[in-house]
Formats: sequence, C-alpha cells, structure tokens
Amino acid sequence: MISTTPLADYLVKAGDRLPDEATRVLETLVAEGSMNKEDLSLLSRVKRAVLDHVIMQLYALGLVDVSTEGKSKICSLTRLGDEYLALVEEEKAG
Repeated sequence: MISTTPLADYLVKAGDRLPDEATRVLETLVAEGSMNKEDLSLLSRVKRAVLDHVIMQLYALGLVDVSTEGKSKICSLTRLGDEYLALVEEEKAG
C-alpha cells in the first residue's frame, strides 16, 4: 500500500534535513532577489564550497533555480521556495 504525504508536510520534513546554511541562503534570496553565487555566498555568510552543496540540495527540492549568464551561475528563489519559507514560518509560529 502506498501512503501519501501532503506536500506541505513533505516540504517541512525535507527542510528539517537541510543544513542551517540553507535557511540563510533562502532568506537572502527573498531579501535581495536573484544573484550570482559569489554575492550569495557573501550576503548569506555561507562559505563558497558549502554554498555549492546547499544550492544543489535546494535545486533538487525545487526551491531554487539556477541559470547561467555568461560565466556566472544565477540563483533565484522559485515559487515553491517562497511557499516553503512561508510554511517554515507557520511551523515556527504555531
């Protein structure tokens, strides 16, 4: 038998497995908008080597999109990422 988990519950549980740096990255993207990895690393206070791993985790969950502009990788929050942050805030408040 296949059990189903509501998307909101899945996202919250998946978020619990993310490193603390992931929250800082997401919050920085909300506050500052899309940016390249160098700026994102500085503004979110996440080391560049760690940032690459965090971005890949967030990308796999569909919370962040990564596009290429010239030689730069531009990271941006997806709509799902925005909804995820709202869920996390709800969980903290409730």
